[in-house]
This record gives sequence, structure tokens and C-alpha cells, in this order.
Amino acid sequence: MERQRLDKWLWHARVVKARTSAAALVEAGHVRINGVREKAPGHSVKAGDVLTIGLDRSVRVLRVLGFAERRGDALAARVLYDDLQDREE
Repeated sequence: MERQRLDKWLWHARVVKARTSAAALVEAGHVRINGVREKAPGHSVKAGDVLTIGLDRSVRVLRVLGFAERRGDALAARVLYDDLQDREE
């Protein structure tokens, strides 16, 4: 798999608890791909894309590393991205 829908990737990476929440987050304009605001949940992401995600009380900056066919546990989700904020702190 080379690409995946943005809402599906956010759900698989466990950024949100439900895929509908992922779609709502994107539609509200709280997600940027490589610095560009994206409002279409069906927009595809590819490995290497940097996502800036505005959540309730925080902002997460994640680099897409891979994709999953199914939503797994937290350990499985952790291999899908590189948290770029870990390096800054």
C-alpha cells in the first residue's frame, strides 16, 4: 500500500477514537499535510508526509511512515508514524 485515506490513517494511527471523529477533525480544518490545510477526509496521504493535527488541548506533528490494513493496538499504531515533537523536547 502506497497511499491511504487521511481519515482512515488518523484512525489506524490512533490519533482519534473513531473514523467519524477523524473525518470531522479534517472537515473542521484542524489537519495540515506538509503545511497545507486539508478539509477533505478522503485526501490520500503517502509515506513521508508531515501531518500537523490540532487536537483539543494540543498540537501533534507526525511524519507518516507506513499504513495498516486494520486498526491494531497502540504498539501496532506506533510504527505508522514518527512523532516529530519528541525530537524538539
